Amino acid sequence: MQTSSDRHEYPAHWEADVVLRDGGTARIRPITVDDAERLVSFYEQVSDESKYYRFFAPYPRLSAKDVHRFTHHDFVDRVGLAATVGGEFIATVRYDRIGADGTPASAPADEAEVAFLVQDAHQGRGVASALLEHIAAVARERGIRRFAAEVLPANTKMIKVFTDAGYTQKRSFEDGVVRLEFDLEPTDRSLAVQRAREQRAEARSVRRLLAPGSVAVVGTGRTPGGVGRGILDNIRDAGYAGQLYAVNKAFGEDLKELDGVPAHRSVRDIDGPVDLAVVAVPAERVPEVVTECGEHGVQGLVVVSAGYAESGPDGRERQRELVRHARAYGMRIIGPNAFGVINTSPQVRLNASLAPEMPRAGRIGLFAQSGAIGIALLSRLHRRGGGVTGVTGVSTFVSSGNRADVSGNDVIQYWYDDPDTDVVLMYLESIGNPRKFTRLARRTAAAKPLVVVQGAGSAPQGHAVRATRLPHATVSVLLRQAGVIRVDTITELVDAGLLLARQPLPSGPRVAILGNSESLGLLTYDACLSEGLRPHRPLDLTTGATAGDFHAALLRALGDDSCDAVVVTAIPAIGEASVADAELAQALQSAADQVPGKPVLVVHVELGGLAEALSAAAGTAPEPDAAATGTRRLRPSQQLPAPVPARQPAAPDTTPRLIPAYPAAERAARALAEAVKYAQWRREAAEPGRVPEYDDIDEKGAARLIDGMLARGQGLTLGSEETCELLGRYGIAVRRATPAFTPDDAVRAAGELGYPVALKATAPHLRHRADLGGVRLDLADEEQLRRAYAELTGLFGKPEELRPVVQSMAPRGVDTVVRAVIDPAAGAVLSFGLAGAASQLLGDMAHRLVPVTDRDATSLIRSIRTAPLLFGWRGSTPVDTPALEELLLRVSRLVDDHPEVVAVTLEPVVVAPRGLSVLGASVRLAPPPARDDLGPRTLPVY
Repeated sequence: MQTSSDRHEYPAHWEADVVLRDGGTARIRPITVDDAERLVSFYEQVSDESKYYRFFAPYPRLSAKDVHRFTHHDFVDRVGLAATVGGEFIATVRYDRIGADGTPASAPADEAEVAFLVQDAHQGRGVASALLEHIAAVARERGIRRFAAEVLPANTKMIKVFTDAGYTQKRSFEDGVVRLEFDLEPTDRSLAVQRAREQRAEARSVRRLLAPGSVAVVGTGRTPGGVGRGILDNIRDAGYAGQLYAVNKAFGEDLKELDGVPAHRSVRDIDGPVDLAVVAVPAERVPEVVTECGEHGVQGLVVVSAGYAESGPDGRERQRELVRHARAYGMRIIGPNAFGVINTSPQVRLNASLAPEMPRAGRIGLFAQSGAIGIALLSRLHRRGGGVTGVTGVSTFVSSGNRADVSGNDVIQYWYDDPDTDVVLMYLESIGNPRKFTRLARRTAAAKPLVVVQGAGSAPQGHAVRATRLPHATVSVLLRQAGVIRVDTITELVDAGLLLARQPLPSGPRVAILGNSESLGLLTYDACLSEGLRPHRPLDLTTGATAGDFHAALLRALGDDSCDAVVVTAIPAIGEASVADAELAQALQSAADQVPGKPVLVVHVELGGLAEALSAAAGTAPEPDAAATGTRRLRPSQQLPAPVPARQPAAPDTTPRLIPAYPAAERAARALAEAVKYAQWRREAAEPGRVPEYDDIDEKGAARLIDGMLARGQGLTLGSEETCELLGRYGIAVRRATPAFTPDDAVRAAGELGYPVALKATAPHLRHRADLGGVRLDLADEEQLRRAYAELTGLFGKPEELRPVVQSMAPRGVDTVVRAVIDPAAGAVLSFGLAGAASQLLGDMAHRLVPVTDRDATSLIRSIRTAPLLFGWRGSTPVDTPALEELLLRVSRLVDDHPEVVAVTLEPVVVAPRGLSVLGASVRLAPPPARDDLGPRTLPVY
């Protein structure tokens, strides 16, 4: 809540760009006194019917009093928001705080009346739904917990906006008016509705860029050569299915065509609509082009022009202004400094990129922030000889360049339900919104594989990407937890993509190996062991093996219930190799088609003919008559159950499966191991576990404590008593530690706690360092306690330097540490390890994203390398791991329920054979962020 002294300050953090239902964008911002003319103009464009629905009576124009009321707000009890496009209002929403009697009120009243008005031309675009999300977030921030709205029964569109939002609500009818009351506390349903709308809107915004009905290339040269002319030629030569235009202000008045493409001096001169503009003009001319495109109604831009954030501070500001300018007209941007976009669909055939050739059509979606990496990926996927063979094609390709607007998150939203994409490959230099990325990745990976190379370098220039405090390896673990197949190089990216694009997922790690080279088979066996697979002993068919021998052996292996995948090894044939290669490829393909449930890979040595034959034996492009015959390709996503019920079971796979070939056993084994781990994740994701409810958790009481503590300052580390009180609200008991500044204090504390006791030094340099001698345990009486006190002060200095405490003895067990932190980039993370050298020196800690489920807690404990110490290693007594799992779940709940809790450390947690004891705890609080991934939909601002 704002105080009386700042009630009228303009809340700039409420400003946001949003994607609407049709994929266009709008800006949401508070209405101010400077908006009087905009409001009047907006109202004049609203139909009489919409005005009647808003005011329940004919209301042709706003009076001066109305204009004053609707533009003067205190941003606390009276708030108005507007959605704008091109700087003009297209919709408004306002709330007025009311008391129990329905009259205007101030806090602590927690109810408000809300009302919308949407310009008729923009109704049906989801504007009201987006405004409702934002005005609800504003109201919660201002202490309002409930909205009331009165709607005429005939206004079914507005009633639907409220009822579809997913909030808990009541509905009544009186005096010819429908009254709706709904709580603003987010529910599981409201979050699901919000995220479903987000997915549809962002997917459509990308679809408008990748499947435009018309394209204008702005900056096309009159003669061959140059970026703009090259892109125009690439679009035309690819056979683009839509209308193409060439635009250059330097064209003469008499130039009507350029190599058969209609030519214009400006986008404004084009008679028909333009869906996409590819901008290839110098950076200083881009603002003029953006204005022309916006005024013409262009839906999106691909900006290949350079001279932006990559060029320094001036370029960074130029880039930010570019995004603001384009979004003001409702347009989204790929770039600037982009390589371009490609869509191989026969209905589109778009190559709006610098790639001179259209890549082979296929089922892989490809994203790269770097143009150079994008070129390398396209080249590797297209290559037939050397390196990876058995070519798999591309469905769509996006190179985002400086990633000023459209990011990998947006493209994942598109690929999630794109029927032409089965596998997603991404090269990411950085992740701008990791919380959202992991959420989208988890959902997408449940439907189709998502393979990622994450560069360890810096973020794209000009991006305010929050730096993570977590090690790179930890971030990789968290990505894998979300179902991401995380690889280290683009070679591994392509290797995994080839396997996942058309082979079924393995049901386990057991691998059969067969081939005509004993040594290559043994190399493959060792490579599989190194990757954690369980290979069978290789079957040597000898160098004299025929194609028929391979066929029979592969059939037997695929039919063996004790294996989950088959790796075929082959060395060059002697004599007429090309004939033998073709026969072998057909034999392997035939066997794989007869038993289609298991993946098959080939490891070859300088066997280009076989690689080409395997590639020719089965393609990845859709069959031209698939729609006519009613058959449907079985995708990898349909090999295992997924927790997304929207997808219907596919028909049996009747198309041949491409068999990927690898030039090295290590690469094949690594790709197969990734597929095995992903398949295991898919099986577990089908039953993801649950976040348990505990009756003794006092969430509201904890919230009151936190609010009271934060009232003292912006961020603070709690004292011992406050820490114990807050943790106690979540059923986490911390053993009391009593400060002892004198020996008499220590004796008095021991008398209250009861012997035996422990005496500990809690100074920062001695805390949790029993190896330095700062802890004395099992002190049975006053004499031992005084002697121990004297020893500590004699060794380490005065009591005020040692900060000694007395604590009752806990049952013997294994010392562990539990931590939870809010990482600026990754979000809330729960960590676990053994206390002492294992975690501090060796870094043996395991991590999970919050909220943690019961399955997560179980796997978290077992993920550390020193986990055997908890389960009876070398005859020791196993400890109470169920109690430890419950503790982890309670800490996760605390952090998830209260974003103000930014750090929790429990150390040591002594886990005994029965029960556990938390001997030390610290908690840090900070004000929660104004907006996070649970807030209303909003585009990032860089």
